[in-house]
Amino acid sequence: MRIPPRIISVTALAAALLVGGSVTGTANAAPQPVTAVAPGVTASAFQAAAVGDICYSALPSQAHDTLELIDKGGPYPYPQDGTVFQNREGILPKQNTGYYHEFTVRTPGSSDRGARRIVTGDRSREDYYTADHYRSFDLVDHGC
Repeated sequence: MRIPPRIISVTALAAALLVGGSVTGTANAAPQPVTAVAPGVTASAFQAAAVGDICYSALPSQAHDTLELIDKGGPYPYPQDGTVFQNREGILPKQNTGYYHEFTVRTPGSSDRGARRIVTGDRSREDYYTADHYRSFDLVDHGC
């Protein structure tokens, strides 16, 4: 399966997310329930913090393997790899269905797919890593 080319830089996306700017199609993400917010911190600021960032060099080696497979177009070890990620949790910026795709990051010692994934967006180098099965995401910074 070939994933559509991604056309915006990670830097532009990260800057828009960090400063509250806009990136085409990212506004109005579904609200998330907030159990506790520190005094002076708004719920929307709490939600925006749900997407962090991570240096490519800080990813586990298995995530590097997955990203290399994505760049090659496969073959992927699991039939679910490359399927549409629905973003039901609403943590990633809101996009049309089909924008995001998920890929398994192998977990050594796990008898199943484990909890680690790479979720790609259609834009250039828009890769998100989750180690906790979609509870949080980090945008991969390919420059470090």
